[in-house]
Amino acid sequence: MLTKKNIRKIYVLALCVLSVGLYAQTIPVYKINNLLQRIHNTSDTIYVVNFWATWCKPCVMELPEFDRFSQEYSQEKIKVLLVSMDFKEDMTKKLLPFLEKHSLKAEVVLLDEIDGNVFINKISEQWSGAIPATLFTYKNKLQTQFVEKKLNYNQLLETVNEIRAK
Repeated sequence: MLTKKNIRKIYVLALCVLSVGLYAQTIPVYKINNLLQRIHNTSDTIYVVNFWATWCKPCVMELPEFDRFSQEYSQEKIKVLLVSMDFKEDMTKKLLPFLEKHSLKAEVVLLDEIDGNVFINKISEQWSGAIPATLFTYKNKLQTQFVEKKLNYNQLLETVNEIRAK
């Protein structure tokens, strides 16, 4: 029998479940200096930092390659970081549903910068601002390699192997 007390309990329980679901669907939001601090470290981890957006068809096409690479090399000192260039205000309506639909396992962060003059050259002086773009960093070097085009799994592996060989 549904009493006011039972309805209230169901309502509170539903709110708790909804809150947990929303919390699980958040991603970190970085400003450029936070991102640079994260990827420019002195460890012997190679960072593969891919800049992409949900509205960029070549970006979306290459994401499974990055995700597969991330999973297959998760036990090595290689870190794939997928940096979304979507607008912060689109996170709930566009980015999070996209991530849920595509079930990406690689780490995703959102870059909260709208003025390319502020951040593009901080990533790479070679970067025109076009995406997809990928930065490879290693041992606190500002830039080991930068690629401004769609990449596939073999190209990722080849670039990482070149960096390892240096």
